[in-house]
Amino acid sequence: MIEKINFNGIPAVHFTAGGYEAVMVPSVGANVVKLKHTATGIEILRTPDAEEMENFKERPQIYGLPLLFPPNRIADGTYTFEGRKYQYPITIPTQNNYHHGIIKSEPFTVSRTVERNDFVEIEAVYYSNLFNNAIFRDFPHEFCCRMIFRLDADGLHQTTVFENLSDKDMPVGMGFHTPIRVPFTPDGKAENYRIRLSVGKRMEMNERTLPTEKLFDLSPAEAPLRKEGIAPCGEAMEWALVNETLEINGHPYNGAVMTDTASGWSACYEVDENFKYWTLWNNGGNVPYACPEPQSWATNAPNLSDPEAYGFRYIAPGSEFRASTHLFVSNKM
Repeated sequence: MIEKINFNGIPAVHFTAGGYEAVMVPSVGANVVKLKHTATGIEILRTPDAEEMENFKERPQIYGLPLLFPPNRIADGTYTFEGRKYQYPITIPTQNNYHHGIIKSEPFTVSRTVERNDFVEIEAVYYSNLFNNAIFRDFPHEFCCRMIFRLDADGLHQTTVFENLSDKDMPVGMGFHTPIRVPFTPDGKAENYRIRLSVGKRMEMNERTLPTEKLFDLSPAEAPLRKEGIAPCGEAMEWALVNETLEINGHPYNGAVMTDTASGWSACYEVDENFKYWTLWNNGGNVPYACPEPQSWATNAPNLSDPEAYGFRYIAPGSEFRASTHLFVSNKM
Protein backbone atom coordinates (compact mmCIF):
# COMPACT_ATOMS: atom_id res chain seq x y z
CA MET A 1 0.00 0.00 0.00
CA ILE A 2 1.10 3.55 -0.77
CA GLU A 3 -0.83 6.52 0.58
CA LYS A 4 -0.41 10.23 1.19
CA ILE A 5 -0.52 11.23 4.85
CA ASN A 6 -0.01 14.21 7.12
CA PHE A 7 3.11 13.50 9.18
CA ASN A 8 3.18 15.87 12.14
CA GLY A 9 2.00 18.71 9.92
CA ILE A 10 4.08 17.89 6.81
CA PRO A 11 2.83 16.07 3.69
CA ALA A 12 4.40 12.62 3.53
CA VAL A 13 4.09 9.22 1.89
CA HIS A 14 3.26 6.16 3.98
CA PHE A 15 4.05 2.80 2.39
CA THR A 16 3.79 -0.80 3.57
CA ALA A 17 4.83 -4.18 2.18
CA GLY A 18 6.33 -7.46 3.33
CA GLY A 19 5.74 -6.85 7.01
CA TYR A 20 7.44 -3.43 7.02
CA GLU A 21 6.05 0.08 7.02
CA ALA A 22 7.82 3.33 6.19
CA VAL A 23 7.21 7.07 5.96
CA MET A 24 9.03 9.35 3.50
CA VAL A 25 8.93 13.16 3.53
CA PRO A 26 9.48 14.45 -0.04
CA SER A 27 9.77 18.12 0.95
CA VAL A 28 12.75 17.53 3.25
CA GLY A 29 15.26 15.70 1.07
CA ALA A 30 12.97 12.72 0.43
CA ASN A 31 13.99 11.58 3.90
CA VAL A 32 12.62 8.22 5.07
CA VAL A 33 11.88 9.22 8.65
CA LYS A 34 10.34 5.95 9.78
CA LEU A 35 11.01 2.27 9.12
CA LYS A 36 9.19 -0.30 11.25
CA HIS A 37 9.09 -4.09 11.26
CA THR A 38 5.49 -4.66 12.25
CA ALA A 39 5.69 -8.21 13.67
CA THR A 40 8.40 -7.35 16.21
CA GLY A 41 7.62 -3.67 16.70
CA ILE A 42 11.22 -2.81 15.85
CA GLU A 43 11.63 0.86 14.84
CA ILE A 44 15.00 1.06 13.10
CA LEU A 45 15.37 4.78 12.45
CA ARG A 46 15.17 7.81 14.69
CA THR A 47 11.80 9.40 13.92
CA PRO A 48 10.91 13.00 14.80
CA ASP A 49 7.85 13.37 16.99
CA ALA A 50 5.48 16.34 16.82
CA GLU A 51 7.62 18.41 19.19
CA GLU A 52 10.75 17.76 17.14
CA MET A 53 9.47 18.83 13.73
CA GLU A 54 11.13 22.24 13.75
CA ASN A 55 14.39 20.61 14.75
CA PHE A 56 13.90 18.07 11.96
CA LYS A 57 13.51 20.86 9.41
CA GLU A 58 16.63 22.61 10.72
CA ARG A 59 18.75 19.48 11.32
CA PRO A 60 17.39 16.66 9.14
CA GLN A 61 20.77 14.90 9.42
CA ILE A 62 19.84 13.46 12.83
CA TYR A 63 16.58 11.83 11.72
CA GLY A 64 15.69 9.10 9.26
CA LEU A 65 17.85 8.53 6.18
CA PRO A 66 19.37 11.94 5.35
CA LEU A 67 21.32 12.13 2.10
CA LEU A 68 24.68 13.91 2.28
CA PHE A 69 25.99 15.33 -1.01
CA PRO A 70 28.90 15.72 -0.48
CA PRO A 71 29.43 13.72 2.73
CA ASN A 72 30.93 15.02 5.95
CA ARG A 73 33.33 18.00 5.81
CA ILE A 74 35.04 20.14 3.16
CA ALA A 75 37.99 22.15 4.49
CA ASP A 76 37.41 25.90 4.22
CA GLY A 77 34.27 25.07 2.23
CA THR A 78 36.18 24.90 -1.03
CA TYR A 79 38.03 22.70 -3.50
CA THR A 80 39.18 22.92 -7.11
CA PHE A 81 38.43 20.39 -9.85
CA GLU A 82 39.45 20.71 -13.52
CA GLY A 83 40.37 24.33 -12.88
CA ARG A 84 36.94 25.18 -11.43
CA LYS A 85 36.61 26.38 -7.86
CA TYR A 86 33.69 25.07 -5.83
CA GLN A 87 32.77 27.27 -2.86
CA TYR A 88 30.34 26.22 -0.13
CA PRO A 89 29.22 28.28 2.87
CA ILE A 90 31.06 27.77 6.15
CA THR A 91 28.69 25.84 8.43
CA ILE A 92 31.15 25.07 11.27
CA PRO A 93 32.78 28.46 12.00
CA THR A 94 34.99 27.08 14.78
CA GLN A 95 36.61 24.70 12.25
CA ASN A 96 36.15 26.85 9.13
CA ASN A 97 34.55 23.84 7.44
CA TYR A 98 31.47 23.12 5.36
CA HIS A 99 29.56 19.95 6.25
CA HIS A 100 26.56 17.71 5.56
CA GLY A 101 25.81 18.45 1.94
CA ILE A 102 23.62 20.69 -0.16
CA ILE A 103 20.35 18.82 -0.80
CA LYS A 104 19.38 17.11 2.47
CA SER A 105 16.70 19.78 3.03
CA GLU A 106 15.67 20.34 -0.60
CA PRO A 107 12.18 19.44 -1.88
CA PHE A 108 11.90 16.29 -3.98
CA THR A 109 8.91 15.33 -6.12
CA VAL A 110 7.38 11.86 -6.18
CA SER A 111 7.74 10.89 -9.83
CA ARG A 112 6.68 7.24 -9.87
CA THR A 113 4.94 4.66 -7.67
CA VAL A 114 4.46 0.92 -8.11
CA GLU A 115 2.25 -1.36 -6.01
CA ARG A 116 2.41 -5.14 -6.30
CA ASN A 117 1.31 -8.00 -4.06
CA ASP A 118 4.79 -8.53 -2.63
CA PHE A 119 6.44 -5.09 -2.89
CA VAL A 120 5.93 -1.38 -3.35
CA GLU A 121 8.30 1.09 -4.99
CA ILE A 122 8.50 4.88 -4.86
CA GLU A 123 10.77 7.17 -6.85
CA ALA A 124 11.46 10.75 -5.75
CA VAL A 125 13.39 13.19 -7.91
CA TYR A 126 15.20 16.50 -7.49
CA TYR A 127 16.53 18.69 -10.31
CA SER A 128 19.21 21.31 -9.75
CA ASN A 129 19.68 24.11 -12.25
CA LEU A 130 20.20 27.86 -12.40
CA PHE A 131 16.78 28.42 -10.84
CA ASN A 132 17.79 26.62 -7.63
CA ASN A 133 19.88 29.67 -6.86
CA ALA A 134 21.56 28.67 -3.60
CA ILE A 135 22.31 25.11 -4.71
CA PHE A 136 23.50 26.08 -8.19
CA ARG A 137 25.65 28.87 -6.73
CA ASP A 138 27.53 26.41 -4.54
CA PHE A 139 27.58 23.59 -7.09
CA PRO A 140 27.20 25.02 -10.62
CA HIS A 141 26.06 21.88 -12.44
CA GLU A 142 22.66 20.95 -13.73
CA PHE A 143 21.96 17.51 -12.31
CA CYS A 144 19.19 15.16 -11.34
CA CYS A 145 19.08 13.16 -8.12
CA ARG A 146 16.68 10.21 -8.06
CA MET A 147 16.00 8.12 -4.98
CA ILE A 148 14.20 4.82 -5.47
CA PHE A 149 12.72 3.14 -2.40
CA ARG A 150 11.59 -0.48 -2.65
CA LEU A 151 9.90 -2.11 0.34
CA ASP A 152 9.37 -5.86 0.52
CA ALA A 153 9.79 -8.81 2.89
CA ASP A 154 13.56 -8.23 2.85
CA GLY A 155 13.23 -4.66 4.15
CA LEU A 156 13.96 -1.30 2.55
CA HIS A 157 16.15 -1.21 -0.56
CA GLN A 158 17.29 2.29 -1.51
CA THR A 159 19.00 3.22 -4.76
CA THR A 160 20.35 6.74 -5.17
CA VAL A 161 21.16 7.97 -8.68
CA PHE A 162 22.95 11.17 -9.67
CA GLU A 163 22.77 12.10 -13.36
CA ASN A 164 25.01 14.83 -14.77
CA LEU A 165 22.88 17.08 -16.98
CA SER A 166 25.62 19.69 -17.41
CA ASP A 167 28.26 19.95 -20.13
CA LYS A 168 31.20 19.51 -17.73
CA ASP A 169 32.52 16.66 -15.61
CA MET A 170 30.67 16.73 -12.27
CA PRO A 171 32.21 15.67 -8.93
CA VAL A 172 30.12 13.14 -7.03
CA GLY A 173 30.55 12.12 -3.42
CA MET A 174 27.66 11.00 -1.26
CA GLY A 175 26.77 9.42 2.03
CA PHE A 176 24.06 9.04 4.63
CA HIS A 177 23.93 10.29 8.23
CA THR A 178 21.76 7.38 9.39
CA PRO A 179 20.67 7.49 13.08
CA ILE A 180 19.73 3.98 14.25
CA ARG A 181 17.61 3.92 17.39
CA VAL A 182 19.09 2.64 20.64
CA PRO A 183 17.00 0.87 21.77
CA PHE A 184 14.97 -0.07 18.70
CA THR A 185 12.99 -2.91 20.33
CA PRO A 186 9.83 -1.95 22.26
CA ASP A 187 11.18 -3.11 25.65
CA GLY A 188 14.90 -2.88 24.89
CA LYS A 189 17.58 -1.37 27.11
CA ALA A 190 20.48 0.58 25.63
CA GLU A 191 23.06 -1.23 27.78
CA ASN A 192 22.25 -4.48 25.94
CA TYR A 193 23.02 -3.06 22.51
CA ARG A 194 26.16 -3.69 20.45
CA ILE A 195 27.18 -2.44 17.01
CA ARG A 196 29.37 -4.21 14.48
CA LEU A 197 30.78 -2.44 11.43
CA SER A 198 32.71 -3.55 8.33
CA VAL A 199 35.87 -1.54 8.98
CA GLY A 200 39.58 -2.37 9.08
CA LYS A 201 41.54 0.85 9.56
CA ARG A 202 41.10 4.12 11.39
CA MET A 203 41.89 7.48 9.81
CA GLU A 204 43.68 9.99 12.01
CA MET A 205 41.81 13.29 12.21
CA ASN A 206 43.19 16.69 13.14
CA GLU A 207 41.68 19.33 15.43
CA ARG A 208 39.35 20.40 12.58
CA THR A 209 38.05 16.83 12.20
CA LEU A 210 39.82 16.49 8.84
CA PRO A 211 42.01 13.54 7.77
CA THR A 212 45.77 13.84 8.25
CA GLU A 213 46.11 10.96 5.72
CA LYS A 214 47.64 8.70 8.39
CA LEU A 215 46.01 5.28 8.74
CA PHE A 216 46.17 3.11 11.85
CA ASP A 217 45.07 -0.38 12.81
CA LEU A 218 41.95 -0.47 14.91
CA SER A 219 42.65 0.25 18.57
CA PRO A 220 41.64 -2.18 21.35
CA ALA A 221 38.51 -0.08 21.82
CA GLU A 222 37.67 -0.22 18.09
CA ALA A 223 38.72 -3.77 17.13
CA PRO A 224 35.55 -5.42 18.56
CA LEU A 225 33.61 -3.63 15.80
CA ARG A 226 34.66 -6.56 13.57
CA LYS A 227 33.66 -9.27 16.07
CA GLU A 228 31.29 -9.08 19.01
CA GLY A 229 30.59 -5.37 18.63
CA ILE A 230 30.89 -2.38 20.94
CA ALA A 231 28.42 -0.36 22.99
CA PRO A 232 26.94 2.30 20.67
CA CYS A 233 26.12 4.70 23.50
CA GLY A 234 27.81 5.91 26.66
CA GLU A 235 31.29 6.89 25.53
CA ALA A 236 31.43 9.60 22.87
CA MET A 237 32.45 8.43 19.38
CA GLU A 238 33.37 10.31 16.22
CA TRP A 239 35.57 7.84 14.39
CA ALA A 240 36.67 8.00 10.75
CA LEU A 241 37.10 4.47 9.42
CA VAL A 242 37.95 2.60 6.22
CA ASN A 243 35.60 -0.12 5.01
CA GLU A 244 36.79 -3.73 5.15
CA THR A 245 34.33 -6.52 4.38
CA LEU A 246 33.07 -8.71 7.23
CA GLU A 247 32.02 -12.33 6.95
CA ILE A 248 28.66 -13.05 8.56
CA ASN A 249 27.04 -16.48 8.36
CA GLY A 250 29.59 -17.48 5.74
CA HIS A 251 28.79 -14.57 3.43
CA PRO A 252 30.56 -11.24 2.77
CA TYR A 253 28.88 -8.28 4.40
CA ASN A 254 29.55 -4.56 4.07
CA GLY A 255 27.68 -2.43 6.54
CA ALA A 256 26.54 -2.08 10.14
CA VAL A 257 24.74 -4.52 12.41
CA MET A 258 23.12 -3.13 15.57
CA THR A 259 22.05 -5.95 17.89
CA ASP A 260 19.85 -6.11 20.96
CA THR A 261 21.74 -8.91 22.71
CA ALA A 262 18.84 -9.56 25.09
CA SER A 263 16.33 -10.37 22.33
CA GLY A 264 18.73 -11.50 19.60
CA TRP A 265 17.23 -9.10 17.05
CA SER A 266 19.44 -6.93 14.86
CA ALA A 267 18.89 -3.87 12.70
CA CYS A 268 21.08 -4.37 9.64
CA TYR A 269 22.34 -1.62 7.34
CA GLU A 270 24.04 -3.14 4.29
CA VAL A 271 25.76 -1.02 1.63
CA ASP A 272 27.22 -1.68 -1.80
CA GLU A 273 30.81 -1.40 -2.99
CA ASN A 274 30.57 2.34 -3.63
CA PHE A 275 30.84 3.08 0.08
CA LYS A 276 34.52 2.89 1.01
CA TYR A 277 34.49 4.90 4.23
CA TRP A 278 32.51 5.25 7.44
CA THR A 279 32.03 7.78 10.18
CA LEU A 280 30.73 6.32 13.44
CA TRP A 281 29.16 9.10 15.51
CA ASN A 282 26.90 9.09 18.55
CA ASN A 283 26.47 12.80 19.33
CA GLY A 284 28.33 12.65 22.63
CA GLY A 285 27.05 9.22 23.60
CA ASN A 286 24.11 10.26 25.77
CA VAL A 287 21.40 10.16 23.11
CA PRO A 288 19.07 7.29 22.09
CA TYR A 289 20.73 6.69 18.72
CA ALA A 290 24.04 6.13 16.97
CA CYS A 291 24.96 6.96 13.37
CA PRO A 292 26.95 4.54 11.21
CA GLU A 293 27.49 6.90 8.27
CA PRO A 294 28.55 5.34 4.95
CA GLN A 295 30.53 7.61 2.62
CA SER A 296 31.55 7.11 -1.00
CA TRP A 297 34.57 9.33 -0.47
CA ALA A 298 36.65 10.11 2.59
CA THR A 299 36.03 13.30 4.52
CA ASN A 300 37.55 16.23 2.56
CA ALA A 301 38.62 13.87 -0.26
CA PRO A 302 38.81 16.59 -2.97
CA ASN A 303 41.48 18.41 -0.96
CA LEU A 304 43.64 15.40 -0.03
CA SER A 305 46.96 14.61 -1.69
CA ASP A 306 45.50 11.96 -4.03
CA PRO A 307 41.74 12.54 -4.18
CA GLU A 308 40.95 9.48 -6.30
CA ALA A 309 42.74 7.23 -3.80
CA TYR A 310 40.29 8.53 -1.19
CA GLY A 311 37.19 7.86 -3.26
CA PHE A 312 36.86 11.11 -5.22
CA ARG A 313 35.14 10.52 -8.54
CA TYR A 314 33.24 12.43 -11.18
CA ILE A 315 30.44 11.85 -13.67
CA ALA A 316 30.93 12.71 -17.33
CA PRO A 317 28.20 14.77 -19.03
CA GLY A 318 25.16 12.60 -19.70
CA SER A 319 26.37 9.84 -17.38
CA GLU A 320 25.19 8.74 -13.96
CA PHE A 321 26.41 7.42 -10.61
CA ARG A 322 24.33 4.87 -8.74
CA ALA A 323 24.67 3.52 -5.18
CA SER A 324 22.50 1.19 -3.11
CA THR A 325 21.78 0.47 0.54
CA HIS A 326 19.57 -2.04 2.33
CA LEU A 327 17.93 -1.80 5.78
CA PHE A 328 16.32 -4.84 7.38
CA VAL A 329 15.88 -6.74 10.64
CA SER A 330 17.15 -10.22 11.43
CA ASN A 331 17.48 -12.58 14.39
CA LYS A 332 20.22 -14.58 12.67
CA MET A 333 23.15 -12.14 12.66
